[in-house]
Amino acid sequence: MAAAKAQDVTALLKDMMGAFPVDTSALEDAFKTQATLNEKLSGVALEAAEKSTEISSKWTKDTLAKLAELSKAKSEPADYAKAMTDFASAQAEVAAENVAAFAEIAKKVQMETVELMMAAGKEFSEEASAAVKKATSDATAATKKATATAK
Repeated sequence: MAAAKAQDVTALLKDMMGAFPVDTSALEDAFKTQATLNEKLSGVALEAAEKSTEISSKWTKDTLAKLAELSKAKSEPADYAKAMTDFASAQAEVAAENVAAFAEIAKKVQMETVELMMAAGKEFSEEASAAVKKATSDATAATKKATATAK
């Protein structure tokens, strides 16, 4: 008789577990959303790296060209001083321009990152809300079903 009761409890537990199905779609959606966010953030970072590299490369080429001009032989000693002054002046101007260009890249990265994070936060919030509503609905239905079959 004790064995019969043990089987009944096992069957009841099986029925109860079956009445509360695990829905993994919410986790899958969250994973997909996270993967998409990571892809977009990587895109922002790679674009910034590409633009920064272009600026650095151009800056280096310009500097080397000006150094080549600076290193040319001059006919008068005063020409060396003028060439050095011109080089220093040009370098200061180019440095200011390039630093401003780097700042623009950083500003763009910051703005795009904030926009992505805000959009992702909103999307995560909406998904979480939908998942909670669905879980509540499923749990309520499963509880009703479990209570009905237990009677």
